[in-house]
Amino acid sequence: MVSVVMQDDYYCDQTHLTPEVRRQQNYDHPQAFDWPLLVQHVQALRNGEAIAMPEYDFTIDNRSDRTIPVKPAPVIVIEGLFALYDADLRDMMSLKIFVDTASDIRFIRRMQRDITERGRSVQSVVGQYLDTVRPMHKQFIEPTKRHADVIIPHGANGPAVDMITTKVASVIGQLKRL
Repeated sequence: MVSVVMQDDYYCDQTHLTPEVRRQQNYDHPQAFDWPLLVQHVQALRNGEAIAMPEYDFTIDNRSDRTIPVKPAPVIVIEGLFALYDADLRDMMSLKIFVDTASDIRFIRRMQRDITERGRSVQSVVGQYLDTVRPMHKQFIEPTKRHADVIIPHGANGPAVDMITTKVASVIGQLKRL
C-alpha cells in the first residue's frame, strides 16, 4: 500500500488576497508552499496517522474548501518539483529521487496541461515560463538534484523504474519482518 502526498496541494492558503493579486503570485518559488503543514502531514503519516490533505484549486489560485483523506501506508510518495528542497522533509525520506527531464519536454508538458486543464492561453503560459518557471527551476529545483539518491535521466525509463520498484519492495519486505 502507498500513500501519495501531492506537493501542489500545499500551496499557501491565499484567501486573504484578491483573485487579481493571487494570479500575480510566483507559484514557482519555494515560498509559495506551506512547508510547515506539509512537513507536519508527512510526519503524521509516518506516525501512522491519517491526514486531511488540502486540495488546491488552480482555477481560483487558492485552496478549495475540500480536503483529500490520505491514510498512512508503509510507503509514502511525496510528488512535486520541490520535493527535495526542504531539509526537514528530506530528512524523513528513505529514498530521494530526482526525475531529470529535458527543459523542452518540461515546457511542452506544462503548455499542454495549462491550456487543456487550466484554460490558459499560449501567451500566458509562455510569459510565465520565461518570467518565473525557467529562472526558478535553475535557481531552486535544479540544485536539489544533489540531494537525490537516484537521478532518473530523460524522465521515467524502464530500468530506472525497475530499480525503484525493487528498492520499494525491499523496504516493504523489511517492514513486514519487523
